Amino acid sequence: MGMFHKLRVGEETIRSIDWEMTPELTFGTFESWGGRERVRSNNERIHYFFVDSWGEEPRLCLMERGVKHARIVAEIKAPKEMVQNCVNSQGRVAFYDRSFAIDERIRDWLIEHVLDDGDNSLVRPLREEQPVEDMGRSLPKWDGKNEAGDLVVLPSEQASLSEEEVTEIIRRWNFFDAVLNPGGAFVNHLHDSGNKTIVDQKTGLMWQRDGLDINSIRSMTRSLAKLNTEHFAGYHDWRLPTLEEALSLMEPVANDKGIYLNSNFSREQPFVFVAARRTTGGYWFVDYKQGRAFWSSGTIPGGFGRLCRTLA
Repeated sequence: MGMFHKLRVGEETIRSIDWEMTPELTFGTFESWGGRERVRSNNERIHYFFVDSWGEEPRLCLMERGVKHARIVAEIKAPKEMVQNCVNSQGRVAFYDRSFAIDERIRDWLIEHVLDDGDNSLVRPLREEQPVEDMGRSLPKWDGKNEAGDLVVLPSEQASLSEEEVTEIIRRWNFFDAVLNPGGAFVNHLHDSGNKTIVDQKTGLMWQRDGLDINSIRSMTRSLAKLNTEHFAGYHDWRLPTLEEALSLMEPVANDKGIYLNSNFSREQPFVFVAARRTTGGYWFVDYKQGRAFWSSGTIPGGFGRLCRTLA
């Protein structure tokens, strides 16, 4: 339920804040289109405060959210100790979970000092530029061969994996993982195969250069079936990659787009579904933004898709 406080952000006036929305709820509400049925249309926008703890110091921010839309509108110059105490109260959290709901103390401080007729100098508007994506250095043209003489055949069947098994997989194949194997590196032989695809002759796989937008696993399955029916790039056997296949694309150094991928792949799919469930519940993902594998326990998780197919 929104409380109708207003906030001036630059030339824009935001007239309501949703105090119930949190980063944890955003997947169910906006990205996987499940959970709480609050969003009435793709054009609806809500605003909520959260603590961003990804940098060296946590910061209090205002988020604008909608279906397939996320924009940090402003940073609030809140007392550092108050924001840090909010982070400390979270206890131990997963590596990829660094965005937190505000606590009651922060909410009361915002109402008293910032909202309505409060001190607008505490609000720093953020304007995010959207540069045209550079698809990287040119790749050699694919010669139609399935492999280059040193083919590595990765598992291609859906699997159920525990955390221990994923750790073992990463180390067995020497995949880079920022936490589990920071010294790893799997060397690919990438070629431009046209039609928005890239072939890796090291693994005998053809990949989408970009991929599918964020969605629930159910909708992702429907989109995959539609893509195969339409014979994307001339083929009808596209599928979700296995965990091993998706990790094989991980590069040990982030590119200039800020993702651990060859720069010829799009940055618009920062973390992707894989054909792997977690043994005790949940779904495995590969996160090219953070450079690691992770799992989500959400009942209706949201993720992007980067599909592959095995070369015949």
